[in-house]
Amino acid sequence: MGGWTADDLDTLPNLPPHTELIDGSLVFVSPQTLFHSRAVSFFEWQLQSLAPPELEVVREFTIDIDRYNRPEPDVIVVDGEIIQNPDQTRFPAESVQLAIEVVSPESRSRDRETKPVKYARARIPHFWRVENHDGRAVVYVFELEPATGTYTSTGIFHDRMKVSVPFEIDLDLTAITPRRRAARE
Repeated sequence: MGGWTADDLDTLPNLPPHTELIDGSLVFVSPQTLFHSRAVSFFEWQLQSLAPPELEVVREFTIDIDRYNRPEPDVIVVDGEIIQNPDQTRFPAESVQLAIEVVSPESRSRDRETKPVKYARARIPHFWRVENHDGRAVVYVFELEPATGTYTSTGIFHDRMKVSVPFEIDLDLTAITPRRRAARE
């Protein structure tokens, strides 16, 4: 396999922010929707308030899966001891406990098909995919099945999300809705 490597992301000049490496190809992120921005902020802040002290929540940060894959999940939960240097530009995949992707129209196939397979191969125990369904968040929750090394669906959540892994989480997903819309309903 040829192409760019994970190390190249730190040395190539003038890369746009949030450039990912998928199968040795550089992927540039398109402008994000308001739903995407609100959902990413919601999960970042909510998980930070709920995560146990040994875990850290980080948004839009690349992870090393292998030499040719360095994706940037929208939100990740990592083992806290991995954060040692404010100049870090990536985390090893084995430190990631949860990867969250908020699906955008341009990233739909990557977020639904490509990235979950790569995250499972990297043995990331938990993966959530967040989708916009008529202005409301729907969260698809997956857990790594150790015998097969693939993700198994453990739930689909619409208005409220309550899970016990990777830690106790109880979220009101309707809070992602823009305030004006919520006030009219």
